[in-house]
Amino acid sequence: MTAPPAPAVVRVLCGEDVLRHAGALRAVYVDAFCAPPWNEDEGKAAGFASRLPRDARRPGFAAAVAVAGPDVLGFASGWTTLPPFPTDRCYPQAAAGLGARRAEDWLCGAFEVDELAVRPGAQGSGLAGRLLDAVTEGAPGGRSWLLTSTQAPRAMAFYHRQGWSQATHPSPDGKGIVVFLGPRHPARGLVPLPL
Repeated sequence: MTAPPAPAVVRVLCGEDVLRHAGALRAVYVDAFCAPPWNEDEGKAAGFASRLPRDARRPGFAAAVAVAGPDVLGFASGWTTLPPFPTDRCYPQAAAGLGARRAEDWLCGAFEVDELAVRPGAQGSGLAGRLLDAVTEGAPGGRSWLLTSTQAPRAMAFYHRQGWSQATHPSPDGKGIVVFLGPRHPARGLVPLPL
């Protein structure tokens, strides 16, 4: 008789402590994002791996890592968004959706969830919610936020189920990114409702 699989243990790592898991995190990234709906290629996974040492040195960096026995099943990571509000990556879309003033007031100084990835075999187990809760537990003043794509309706539905508030409502063509505010973010009651 074989023993049941070990339950996943979620640990929060700060700063460069996460780098001892870099190879496993890259493998989880590939499993989670190189399949639909993300359909990323190996180049994106390599980019994630090469960014990780730099990201781990960002102010407020934290990662929640789920481990079952020797296996890493998932992770969530992020950092504190520093002012002025960034202008690279997808940040201009977030600022356009919120308005420059709200982007600065609501998102700067808050914990930004950058990645959340769970291996396909562990999806649907509640692990993603546990990782999200763990990585945002220490968010300054309860202020956490994230971006996701409108092309990922399952991800958007997941964040809604976790109690996150959708703060931007892109055009009905279904393109672009969406800003979500965490369940303890003080501005969540101020988000505009969709038309």
